[in-house]
Amino acid sequence: MSLSVTDRLRTRLATVLPAGSTLARAGLGAMLVVAGVHKLLAPEAWAVYVVDWLAPWLVVSPRLFMLLNGPPEIAVGLGLLADRFVAVGAAIAAVSLTVTTAYLAVVALTRGGLFADVLIRDIALTGLAWAVLADGVRP
Repeated sequence: MSLSVTDRLRTRLATVLPAGSTLARAGLGAMLVVAGVHKLLAPEAWAVYVVDWLAPWLVVSPRLFMLLNGPPEIAVGLGLLADRFVAVGAAIAAVSLTVTTAYLAVVALTRGGLFADVLIRDIALTGLAWAVLADGVRP
């Protein structure tokens, strides 16, 4: 009996695609590297996400805060891409993205939906980071 088109496609994809955990780790790592580099090149673009009530808590200016976040973000992303220290890197990303998502949710709820578009995306990125962590802590 001949395989259906769907079955043939599934079989072909299974032979050419890496494991889902590898794709998730690489995707999260690439996002962190690109975001970190962009924070170094255009910190003002990221500083707009700091609302007036948060700014005093940062101790430094929003621009400097973003510049300081760039290098560690790049380092964590490169570690994930190199498949090194995956559990540690994924834990850092998961906690950071969880806090960021919670912050964006508060801002969206209290500021008439401000940053809701970014919140929606970061919910998925947070889930991705936790998935990579879950995979990274398994033997």
